[in-house]
Amino acid sequence: MSSADRLNRQLQCHCALLLRIIFLIASIAIFQVALCAQSSIPAAVQVPTSAQNPVFGSVPDAKPTPGVLPLTFSDAIERALRQNLAGLLSEYNTIEARGQKWQQLSALLPNVNGDVQEVRQKLSTESEGFTAKLLPGIPPIIGPYSFFDVRASATQRVFDWQAIQRYRSSVIGESVAKFNLKDARDLVVLATGNAYLQAIAGVARVETAQAQVESARALYQKAVAQQQAGVAPAIDTLRAQVEYQARQQQLIVATNDFAKQKISLARVIGLASGQEFELADKAPYEAFPVPDLETSLQRAYSLRSDYKAARDRLVAAQLERSAATAGYFPTIDMAVNFGEIGAAPGDVLPTYAVVGTLNIPIFQGGRVHGDVLKAEASLRQAEAQMADVRAQIDQDIRNALLDLKSSSDQVEVAQSSVNLAEQALTQSQDRFSAGVTDNLEVVQAQEAVAAAHESLISSLYLNNFAKVSFARALGRAEEGVREYLKGK
Repeated sequence: MSSADRLNRQLQCHCALLLRIIFLIASIAIFQVALCAQSSIPAAVQVPTSAQNPVFGSVPDAKPTPGVLPLTFSDAIERALRQNLAGLLSEYNTIEARGQKWQQLSALLPNVNGDVQEVRQKLSTESEGFTAKLLPGIPPIIGPYSFFDVRASATQRVFDWQAIQRYRSSVIGESVAKFNLKDARDLVVLATGNAYLQAIAGVARVETAQAQVESARALYQKAVAQQQAGVAPAIDTLRAQVEYQARQQQLIVATNDFAKQKISLARVIGLASGQEFELADKAPYEAFPVPDLETSLQRAYSLRSDYKAARDRLVAAQLERSAATAGYFPTIDMAVNFGEIGAAPGDVLPTYAVVGTLNIPIFQGGRVHGDVLKAEASLRQAEAQMADVRAQIDQDIRNALLDLKSSSDQVEVAQSSVNLAEQALTQSQDRFSAGVTDNLEVVQAQEAVAAAHESLISSLYLNNFAKVSFARALGRAEEGVREYLKGK
């Protein structure tokens, strides 16, 4: 092989290697671009449903009210407390607990019955075991004969420690259900407050977006006029048009989000499908002094309904364990009947019977032992749940206080940022009108104003929701929300 051939072959190998390297680099680049594009696609927003949590559902009105319904913050809370699914289910659970209490009480109360009988019958003595060999001369058939009996009977469990303890547990169970109802109402207030405040923020975003669209339109029209007059380049017009269309898109998104927020609010508070309404309150802001941590914790432990329910649930579990252990104890029953019996209603004689019974359990196949094990496990669960609720209250209070402080500071900074951004926008517009600079400075100032307004809207929402959350963390959401939000 000549040196020229070897050189050609080496060149071919180097070219092939170079092409492979280029192909590998291109493949990596394409893969990275694909990953970036995939990561930039927003995930579908999962709207909470009543199947996940009943607080997001309700029993809506049968038909909408004609016209547009003005809806205040207080109206929304009152509607939700009447029609939210979580509150209704908890109320029905309270009725069920009351029925359970009466069922347990029935085991301790006497059962009284009245009977009236008129009997005509014929008996076979052989079927009863009385044969002629056993009793010579006894007829094979007795009757027909008749008798009339009117009688009242009563049974009473005189002593049953198991039934007594179970009744006491059911009384505590009704108290637990009532506390759960109060806690559910607090959660309803929290969910309603969040939905209403989100809708208020949505209104503010729509109004801000509309104002920014008008400002961007004015800048675009001015840029077009200056370009036509030959005093501004085409890039200014293109830049202003891009900004104008961006603000239009922002308005479209804000309007769509606000419509969805109104639907979510209507769902939580039980408005009829298709009910038109408008928010009658705006985002309130009042300086809120951050309370002391220890004082807030003590108030929460004394007020929180879920903590009271956990405490009573523990007491009920202790009574259930005592009732299970009482399965080894004897019981005393009393049965009484009194009536009149005779061949006919006009020929009756009084009779009665009084029976006392002492029931002593000797062997029940391990049933009582199984009941004790189950009751002991339930008691341990109640103890763990109570400890967890106490820790949850501590976490809720600490988080709420941190959010109150942080959101209040954010509102102050955001308000200052809005003022500064609007001043900067005014100065940039003056500089552009004077021909000192192009409209790039104005576009940037408009974007800064938009960002400052968005920050203010978000911080106001966070501050007001922090107040609602603090009221819920204390366990007085129904009373505290109106107080903290100054009636809004």
